[in-house]
Amino acid sequence: MKKTLITISGPTAVGKTKFSIELAKSLNCEIISCDSRQFYREMNIGTGVPSKKDLSSVKHHCIQHISILDRYTINDFEIESNKILSDTFKKNNFVIMVGGSGLYMDASINGLDVFPEIDLNVRKDLNDQYINKGIEFLQNKLKKLDPAYYKTIDLNNYRRIVRALEVCISSSTPFSSFLNKKNVKRPYSVFPIAINIERKKLYKLINERVDEMIDNGLLNEVKTLKNHKDLTALQTVGYKELFEYLNSEKPIEHYIEEIKKNTRRYAKRQLTWLNKKKNLVWLDRNHEIDDIISTHLDSK
Repeated sequence: MKKTLITISGPTAVGKTKFSIELAKSLNCEIISCDSRQFYREMNIGTGVPSKKDLSSVKHHCIQHISILDRYTINDFEIESNKILSDTFKKNNFVIMVGGSGLYMDASINGLDVFPEIDLNVRKDLNDQYINKGIEFLQNKLKKLDPAYYKTIDLNNYRRIVRALEVCISSSTPFSSFLNKKNVKRPYSVFPIAINIERKKLYKLINERVDEMIDNGLLNEVKTLKNHKDLTALQTVGYKELFEYLNSEKPIEHYIEEIKKNTRRYAKRQLTWLNKKKNLVWLDRNHEIDDIISTHLDSK
């Protein structure tokens, strides 16, 4: 049989974890996480990490396997994930890769794009602008220099914005023009699944998940990480809002609503990214696993 990587994408909170575990059990295969938030062992509640029961039911890779203090790049993930794929395909014809970090998934499958050399003075200037003028200033600059990438990037991740801008400015060319240029030949085929539901239901699930994270102690988790709040890994929804709360006089309810709002915006950007992809097999989160296997995978 042909070696097949099954990718499972979709907006946050849509049910990718549950779906992937059910499919992995049916295929008796392993799972690689490409959710970059779930890589870090110090981040538990705010990242939607699978439960201990779920992790014990199916072998997972790249879940809480590094520290927020480690330097771990998208290039590191490309190398690590393909080493895991190589080893795992020796035991099974199927491997599942699941997560909402589309750039990481693309890097693993297609390789990384080659970017021009960067003027380090440009990088320094952009970081100074972030400190002195704020993230909205950089967002507007990116919107002007590369409107295509502006529509897909996580606008709350200032490091990614700086990365895109430094390429735009150093090369006088939009960052997006360097993307999707390199397509390496992998020794496996890819079956790409995307899960989605009606928008109102998705937003309801997002709001409920945020409430559950708060009830489970997200604020206490954030307090234990406050000394590291400037690290890249912690510049993410759910953490940055509560770091702000710790130094604010506004009630926590305000920041909970901010988390919900920013998570909904993130989900919308994920869907924008996915809607540009070709050949995705879109499924409802309650789609029957046996039907997927018989319809799409039995012939592989």
